[in-house]
Amino acid sequence: MKNNKHFKQLFVLAVLPLALSAALPVLAEDAAKPLQRQIEADQTVVTRHTAEVYDQSFPYTAETGTQPVWDEQGNPVATLFYTYYERSDVKDKASRPLLISFNGGPGSASVWMQIAYTGPKALNVDSEGYPLQPYGTKANPYSVLDTADIVFVNPVNTAYSRVLPGKDGKMPSREQQAAMFFGVNEDVKYLASWIENFVTRHERWPSPKYLIGESYGTTRVSGLALALQNNEWMYLNGVVLVSPTELGIKREGPVDVANRLPYYAATAWYHNKLPADLQQLDLPQVLEQAEDFTLNRYLPTLAKGAFVDPAERQQVAEQVARFAGLSIQAVLQNNLDIDTAFFWKELLRDRGQTVGRLDSRYIGIDRRDSGSEPDFNAELTSWLHSFTPAINHYLRTELKYKTDMKYNMFGPVHPWNRDGDQTGENLRQAMAQNPYLKVMFQSGYYDGATNYFDAKYSMWQLDPSGKMKSRLSFKGYRSGHMMYLRAEDLKQSNDDLRDFIKDSLVKPDQPAKY
Repeated sequence: MKNNKHFKQLFVLAVLPLALSAALPVLAEDAAKPLQRQIEADQTVVTRHTAEVYDQSFPYTAETGTQPVWDEQGNPVATLFYTYYERSDVKDKASRPLLISFNGGPGSASVWMQIAYTGPKALNVDSEGYPLQPYGTKANPYSVLDTADIVFVNPVNTAYSRVLPGKDGKMPSREQQAAMFFGVNEDVKYLASWIENFVTRHERWPSPKYLIGESYGTTRVSGLALALQNNEWMYLNGVVLVSPTELGIKREGPVDVANRLPYYAATAWYHNKLPADLQQLDLPQVLEQAEDFTLNRYLPTLAKGAFVDPAERQQVAEQVARFAGLSIQAVLQNNLDIDTAFFWKELLRDRGQTVGRLDSRYIGIDRRDSGSEPDFNAELTSWLHSFTPAINHYLRTELKYKTDMKYNMFGPVHPWNRDGDQTGENLRQAMAQNPYLKVMFQSGYYDGATNYFDAKYSMWQLDPSGKMKSRLSFKGYRSGHMMYLRAEDLKQSNDDLRDFIKDSLVKPDQPAKY
């Protein structure tokens, strides 16, 4: 027995090196493969929740996941991360509106409107929108989820959305990626196709459909309105433009300069920098006067340029200073043309403070009080302070979507090809072709990046014929670029959106015709 045991030990010792040598090539091959953070190209995670909107409780599902972008040969070239909220106690999807939501940048994730505006969760901030700790979300008692299902879409390189390697395993070059994704028209083309696929997968073709975009997202959805009709044969009931860009509608020269003044007046009023007779008025009354002066005195004077009469120049400078809360000297030294960056620096210079770009209620402090522009955007640092931890925690812990990928609040999409931006005209054409289609503009009075008077101007210029102006509407709010961060405007903007959706639904026997 002892000899037999000894023989077995010798056999094991002899065979073991051979077994190890056979395994070594496999282990070496595995070790040679670098670990990479990757996103699943086609994946969903579904969780169930309950919301309460205006004291009405209802169940809903949240579907987080990725859906590929396909090229013309049917190959996946990118994958888009999305969150889809669907009220689960509604059986008739055919009459249930679907709201498709985009933010802007370009290069911004859909986080802003998802956890601060229309979705079932709102950001944990104070009543004016300033950060609070602990960071996170809370129930949104005004969400439009009671009225419409919502999908928040993240374009390529935002949130967890990414470009995919080709069949050969290699990533497309930066130039190839730009040609596919990073431009006004490139963006619209692939997103229209992606939306068609999403609607098909979720069996939402019969549903009334709406697009909502914020900031650059308004350029995106304006272009999509026509692309969906012409390329995907998908017709919409409504488009909502939150803090809209120029949409390819030019506002150059004197118009660009003059259109800033009502925003300046709003900001000066908020910071108590107007003369006493204006300061004692409510904001809408101040804006009414500022708009009237802008259109009827300021703009004609600017159009005269250097040949304006000196007396008229002085009179207009005094009024501009009066409405903007600046000195007459500052207005004259700038040739009646007050640059926005200078205004953000100058308005509260005597207090040693600056005002925010996207929301001028926010205050910043600079290294030096001198200079012609602020050191940083006071509002954006405040927002990133609260949004970034909130979305990362919410997706992982409540919606159960777990990945090692970085959530890009702002992703690498530049340079962005802005050639051929006809998105405003595209929206007009979509409206002309579709008698059902209505458009609503939403703007904050304290937004200095996409100011509210520019938004009004774009609405006025969208349809020169005036034949569709009854289908265009404007709503203003006492806040900035993201008006919904202020508690009062979170309620009002959702109410306005809910009313817009309900008003643009059509009766079963109402034909689409003129």
